[in-house]
Amino acid sequence: MAKHSVAELGALATDALIKAGASQAMAEATSRALLYAESRSLPSHGLSRISQYATHLRNGRVDGNAIATVVKGKPAACLIDAAEGLAFPACELAVAEAISRARNAGVCFSGVTNSHHFGVAAYHLEAVAAAGMVGLAFGNSPAAMPAWGGKRGIFGTNPIAAAFPREHEGPLMIDLSLSEVARGKLMIAAKKGEPIPLGWALDKDGNPTTDPKAGLEGTMMPAGGAKGAMLALVVELLCCALTGAAFGFEADSFFVDAGNRPRIGQAFLVIDPDALAGRETFFSRIETLIAAMLSDDGVRLPGYRRAAIAASIATGGIEVPVALIEEITRLAGAT
Repeated sequence: MAKHSVAELGALATDALIKAGASQAMAEATSRALLYAESRSLPSHGLSRISQYATHLRNGRVDGNAIATVVKGKPAACLIDAAEGLAFPACELAVAEAISRARNAGVCFSGVTNSHHFGVAAYHLEAVAAAGMVGLAFGNSPAAMPAWGGKRGIFGTNPIAAAFPREHEGPLMIDLSLSEVARGKLMIAAKKGEPIPLGWALDKDGNPTTDPKAGLEGTMMPAGGAKGAMLALVVELLCCALTGAAFGFEADSFFVDAGNRPRIGQAFLVIDPDALAGRETFFSRIETLIAAMLSDDGVRLPGYRRAAIAASIATGGIEVPVALIEEITRLAGAT
């Protein structure tokens, strides 16, 4: 492991993506999202994704020159077409539109279609919290979980996130995958040659496995059993039925080099507290709940540990495996 500055890693990641065929704007938006994950100790959604994205760009699974646009909308809803590019420029546009429209309408649902992997769901809500609004994020992904009672992958791991701003402190940031763990953790374990715990995944024959490669070829277990599977169904419908995006079972895996353009979807809901009980009431009620939570020893507020890690990394740099840096450097054509 070696430490590198965020700026250095961002420039290297951007160069690697441009070399693979991404536009400058797409590469920069993607690098920002990956460094967000890396700086919060979420490597499964960080720089380890560069090779995957670069391969998809080179193999035509992503259009590196795509430009996201608003294709349809009403005062409190809009649809953004990612145009089969990497997800991050489209998600930035969707969130910006949702914030702007929510200022006028009080709420906005913003959907993204024809998209790709959108990384850490909570990343997209940082701007919402900074605007003093409540945000929810949803994303579907290529099939990795069966419908409850089934064996074949139908739903993605389908992450959800929520952001609740506070008046004098950082926001509550809630982020979870609806599988027992994020599929990226299997990817990391497979690269390291490490086993995974029982209960994370099933192999292609539906048997519990500790082999991450077998789990990647099989299906993930839903968090909370049937309840997690039902929530995954809700996300699938929000992100795809409303936007026209591809369902998880219609998208080829992110973890294969060749395949179709995933065309999956994302959705963001932004709420202005002033449209309801009002900002002062909102902040007061949040602090009442937080005080009750923290009256028990050992309670941690969601998102705060990750934020502290990011603050430390901002000055001290990020530790990245040497092999990963060498791989990204090679992709960037710097050697």
